[in-house]
Amino acid sequence: MIASLFKRGLITALAASALAGGPIAGQKPSTSAAAAANDMREPVTGMEFVKIPAGSFTMGCSDEDRLCDTDEQPAHKVRISKAFEIGKLEVAQNQWDALMTTNPVSKGPSLPVEQVSWDDVQAFLQKLNAQHSKYKYRLPTEAEWEYAARAGNSERYAGDIDSISWYRQNSGNQAHPGGEKRANAWGVYDMEGNVWEWVQDFYNEYYYAKSPGKDPSGPEIGQIVTVGEYTGPARVLRGGSWTGDVKVVRVSYRSWGSPSGKVLGFGFRCVREPIS
Repeated sequence: MIASLFKRGLITALAASALAGGPIAGQKPSTSAAAAANDMREPVTGMEFVKIPAGSFTMGCSDEDRLCDTDEQPAHKVRISKAFEIGKLEVAQNQWDALMTTNPVSKGPSLPVEQVSWDDVQAFLQKLNAQHSKYKYRLPTEAEWEYAARAGNSERYAGDIDSISWYRQNSGNQAHPGGEKRANAWGVYDMEGNVWEWVQDFYNEYYYAKSPGKDPSGPEIGQIVTVGEYTGPARVLRGGSWTGDVKVVRVSYRSWGSPSGKVLGFGFRCVREPIS
């Protein structure tokens, strides 16, 4: 109806906007959208979050993926029983600097922080949680990470690899500011490539054979590894990085590190959950 009235010249653009329920020129927009956006932003660091719905997916080696290692198998059904919020981007250097006194690789504020250990990340989260009573901030579980990374996709990559990922063949041998590549179907960026992401779980090569089907949180104790002077349980890293090839940026690929390991290309993103 409004379109036909425009054609006849019977109403002005101002009146049409009012009829359609849209904003009128000079009128302040509704604050509801801005409030919703602010509610998805952590105020101290500026980290933005995306809500991930509860649901089920197949975790592990994708069908017909011939690049899978033994620790990606068997593929198995997993149910994430509660919605959660995950970082829209990997934690950036300026967000790290908002809480921490040292930055291991200071290259640019919008670049992802890297060369941080799992232990370093726990210190960051402890400082962040000390300033909040509404949310608890933590690393995602490995299952939450893969569920959010797949975003409903069952293929080896959650989209065209060059469109969604920085990896060895296209990165120019460096990390890139978050969000330059295309987001996945749930609006999360850089889940594959750019920097490796620590998750909460201990690593065990054979965990998938005995993983529970609902909200798995990893083995009770990690596989014992020796890295330099460290001997102890390993923690999981996911997603690959700007240094890795097409194999390691597959959505099911699993890697590990010592919790004290500070390696170029090791970063993270946060999950948050309401404190009841």
